[in-house]
Amino acid sequence: MPTPGHRSAFWWLWTSSGLSNAADGVLKTALPLVALRYTDSPVVIAGIPLALTLPWLLVSLPAGALADRWDRRRTMLVANLVRAVAVLALVVVPATGIPSMWLLYGVAFALGTAEVFHDTCAQSILPQVVGRDELDRANGRLYAVEMTANQFVGPPLGGFLVAAGVAVAMGAPALLWGLAVGALLMVRGAFRAGPSGGAGAGAARTTSLWAEVGEGLRFLWRRPVLRTLALMVGVSNLAESAMMAVFVLWAVGPDSPLGLSEPGYGALMTSVAVGAVIGSLCAARVADRLGRTLALALCILVAAASHAVPALTTSVLVVAGVWALAGAGIAVWNVVTVSLRQRLTPDHLLGRLNSAYRLLAWGTMPVGALLGGLVAQRVGLVWVFAVATALDLVLLLCLPVLRERHLRAAEREAGTAPHPADEDGPAQAPRPAEGTVSATP
Repeated sequence: MPTPGHRSAFWWLWTSSGLSNAADGVLKTALPLVALRYTDSPVVIAGIPLALTLPWLLVSLPAGALADRWDRRRTMLVANLVRAVAVLALVVVPATGIPSMWLLYGVAFALGTAEVFHDTCAQSILPQVVGRDELDRANGRLYAVEMTANQFVGPPLGGFLVAAGVAVAMGAPALLWGLAVGALLMVRGAFRAGPSGGAGAGAARTTSLWAEVGEGLRFLWRRPVLRTLALMVGVSNLAESAMMAVFVLWAVGPDSPLGLSEPGYGALMTSVAVGAVIGSLCAARVADRLGRTLALALCILVAAASHAVPALTTSVLVVAGVWALAGAGIAVWNVVTVSLRQRLTPDHLLGRLNSAYRLLAWGTMPVGALLGGLVAQRVGLVWVFAVATALDLVLLLCLPVLRERHLRAAEREAGTAPHPADEDGPAQAPRPAEGTVSATP
């Protein structure tokens, strides 16, 4: 039976995640708007998301190995403290005379590096908090609060805060990260993974850090389902980063196609969250009803539509409606694929697997940001939307590798197979293992 302590730990983790993602959402809107005060160059503006995401390419692999060595909760605490200090630098340091854009780049890179460590540990700690039989429900509730905070609360708040001043816009996320640290301190216990071979937590390791990194990479590459998903997310994130790196130029200002104000731009960003919250809460049911393969195919199609529609209409309401559908698709994709990844990976490898996965899945984001800036600079913003849409549609070619029978075979190999159903029909949720103590979040 679930214990009150397990439930309490999950809800404190849930609270910390919501606060941390609200801070992320504020900065996601605030940093490009602050940069827009200094330049209107697509390449220079694209440097902000490039700096934010470059750490996923540079440090994700060692971060994953360290997440399997260090206490995951403590690493998340330190990462949030680093992020709070970094954004406060945008308030204090300008008085020293450092050029503003270079300061923005430096802070963005520091924020991205801390995010790599925090998010790698956040996905790795969840099975330790709730148990693997509760992952679908736990991930659904986590993604609901993450999407609400990151894309519903944060973006419009960021737009209003920038209008009030840079000091206010940067002080708010610092405060939110401080509160997230306080909530995470309420999650009691040690969350260090045991080494392979069944050694207990904290046991001495005899292998080098890079040998452990290699183990995580081999685990990912030798499993076709995980490898295919990672590559698909990499292409999708490249497309998304290319568009969003320059979208502020398409949306903000009286001469832009959408003609939005800074608060209006933040409000538009919330449309993704409207669908994402709904998608997060019903993702498991959608996958059960449609089957995971068809659910993933629909996610790809709505992502392609979200990149095409802004180039086809100047109606903010139409763009917002399609983005709401895309938000639901993102949530369904994340809940289905993250739960699958957590089931297929033993705990002692989960940090390294998550980092190797995200090297492929998120390491493309700085490339996409640079691509978006260059394409917009050379041939125009409309072509950025066209390239992003085409990249999304190519992903449909990968779906044969992700048929339901292939997903179930991978789960059987990992010892977490769902109960029998039709070979390519909807998957049924696995029953809790007898004798397992886990929370029901």
